[in-house]
Amino acid sequence: MIFSTFEHILAHISFSVVSIVITIHLMSLLVDGIVELYDSSDKGMITTFFCITGFLITRWISSGHFPLSDLYESLMFLSWSFSIIHIVPKIWNQKNYLSVITAPSAIFTQGFATSGLLTGLKQSAILVPALKSQWLMMHVSMMVLSYAALLCGSLLSVALLVITFRKNIEIFGKSNHLLIGSFSFGEIQCMNERNNVLRNTFFLSFRNFHRYQLIRQLDYWSYRVISLGFIFLTIGILSGAVWANEAWGAYWNWDPKETWAFITWTIFAIYLHTRTNKNLQGANSAIVASLGFIIIWICYFGVNLLGIGLHSYGSFTLTSN
Repeated sequence: MIFSTFEHILAHISFSVVSIVITIHLMSLLVDGIVELYDSSDKGMITTFFCITGFLITRWISSGHFPLSDLYESLMFLSWSFSIIHIVPKIWNQKNYLSVITAPSAIFTQGFATSGLLTGLKQSAILVPALKSQWLMMHVSMMVLSYAALLCGSLLSVALLVITFRKNIEIFGKSNHLLIGSFSFGEIQCMNERNNVLRNTFFLSFRNFHRYQLIRQLDYWSYRVISLGFIFLTIGILSGAVWANEAWGAYWNWDPKETWAFITWTIFAIYLHTRTNKNLQGANSAIVASLGFIIIWICYFGVNLLGIGLHSYGSFTLTSN
């Protein structure tokens, strides 16, 4: 009872803190240049990390097994993984845009985990025979860490696509405006139009330069985070295959979870392959990563809704009031 109460407190404290972090990020968008806001958001994510760490340790002690046996525990571990991804680059003082991704992702996963939909899974239960293995920690932790990294990298690619396509739309709109103006107005108005363009050239170039730098940074960090997630995913699939051979007598059974894990691995293998070709880097590879974002959620969450296959212990049923 004490452990359950402590878990409840830590889970809701971490959710409250990450909610405050989201608020701070929104304030920083309105009031740019306040260093204290960024420092506060970083401290908030560190607090969230320690709260979820305490939750996982408490859950581990109370249940007697590593807390990755059901969807509720994996969601909390996924939130913990997002906080790790947020904190690690800060250790080396590397400027990145991961905080814009990690904080909303953490509040989304924690919000769902602490909601009333998973009430039946919040109480720790005895492990099913298939999960009573030392491979539980290795396989599931690698898979959830890979999901967190791949989701963050994919969202950075989505942001890259939004900025790129918005830039292309603006350029297309300006070219149409100048074309229409050259046919609709007289020579004097055309000269005024050219003078206005020249007058704003510096400001447009300055804005385009920063946009170009932003796109490069998003592409750089997306590639690095997805590469890390791909390594975790590969280790997770291989360790899962070894565990499956011990538990079910076969390395691969084409279970729905296994199938979608393989599809996820294939999508991000294609992404990494496109990165080797300079002509396919940037928006082209980001499209593949964005597709991977949908595939990950199907693999992690969508398959659990089916409740079928050898991984059906990770499924859940929605509770009704």
